[in-house]
Amino acid sequence: MAILSEYEEDDHKKPSSSAASAKKPFNAAFDPSDPLGFLEKVFEFVAKESDLFKSDSLVADVNAVVRMVKDKVEAEEKKRKEGKVEGGKVENKIKEVEAPLPPKKEAVKEVVMEENGSGSKAEEEKGARAPNKGNGLDMDKYSWGQSLQEVNISVPVPPGTKSRFITCEIKKNISKLGSKESLQLLITLSNCLCLQGELYQPVKVDDCFWSLEDQKSISILLTKHNQMEWWKYLVKGEPEIDTQKVEPENSKLSDLDPETRSTVEKMMFDQRQKQMGLPTSDEMQKQEILKKFMTEHPEMDFSRAKIN
Repeated sequence: MAILSEYEEDDHKKPSSSAASAKKPFNAAFDPSDPLGFLEKVFEFVAKESDLFKSDSLVADVNAVVRMVKDKVEAEEKKRKEGKVEGGKVENKIKEVEAPLPPKKEAVKEVVMEENGSGSKAEEEKGARAPNKGNGLDMDKYSWGQSLQEVNISVPVPPGTKSRFITCEIKKNISKLGSKESLQLLITLSNCLCLQGELYQPVKVDDCFWSLEDQKSISILLTKHNQMEWWKYLVKGEPEIDTQKVEPENSKLSDLDPETRSTVEKMMFDQRQKQMGLPTSDEMQKQEILKKFMTEHPEMDFSRAKIN
């Protein structure tokens, strides 16, 4: 009997399994500015109320849980972004349908023609024209071309015209103040004016000639005084040409003296470079000098230098 009573007393003292497994509440406030502090309290509670921290694989298990939660959050974020993009696409399509249709090309062309007069013709008259094959212009009553040294003019005349009916003169034209002197070109046929006007630049009068070609046209040769510049027009008042589109004949470069030929070739090279938006020969030379200077002085810092 004594043994039984002692056993019964021990049973009363020992807590039941249901009481041991009762859930204990976890009380902690989550502060968004200190999430790690909240996790610390969670881990302390788990350490007191379980054997998790006695496990050898604790770190690996916690890392696996963190990785799983992170992947889940990233997947939800990706789905949310994809939903926004699809919504944007639908909105754009609606706007495109609701927007008014653009006017037809023909209608636009008509408006431009009305505003600008005769379209490209009006633009050509306002701006510089492209030169003809002779690097000049073809006018109604005459045509002209040029090289760097000379200007050639051709004036059509009725077949059978005699030279005695032709007058070709170059006269000095001095302004009232006497500060500027220009040359006037005058060509007449049987007292009828064919061409008259102030030349673009002075010419060497003694080296200017004219002739009657096959009794069909008057040919005039003017020798330029400045043989390093292209003329923009023949006489004052006529349309200008775009001198950047002038194409000199390469075969004539061989007739020039070495110094002049070098200057002409440099001008042609610089002209091509400007058209392509590239540096001219002078600019390239400056860049080479600067590059050489930077190489010779590696101790100097050019990273913040502003070079024009």
